[in-house]
Amino acid sequence: MKRYLDIAILILLVPLLVVPFILVAAAVFVSSKGPIIYWSRRVGIHSSIFMMPKFRTMHIHTPTLATHLLIDPHSYLTPVGGFLRKFSLDEIPQIWSIAKGEMSFVGPRP
Repeated sequence: MKRYLDIAILILLVPLLVVPFILVAAAVFVSSKGPIIYWSRRVGIHSSIFMMPKFRTMHIHTPTLATHLLIDPHSYLTPVGGFLRKFSLDEIPQIWSIAKGEMSFVGPRP
């Protein structure tokens, strides 16, 4: 039942998120070098590992650590990174993981 609810929500959300997706992708592309999408390993159901996409908010030379473990995390943010994180716009690509069934909607964020 939950999977059907996720698909129904996706059908409603995807058309609404097309324009924000394009605008955010353009902002990331213009503001810094590197890929637009950042793929991170996450642990899913039954401890399976999957790759979760997010818009890149940090420079490509940033150490591979959780943000809270960096000494000065703000120094690694791209010019638009702080804004994207503040409004959770960096998480829009996660709809791909929901569509694939690797994630599910839980509250206002995937």
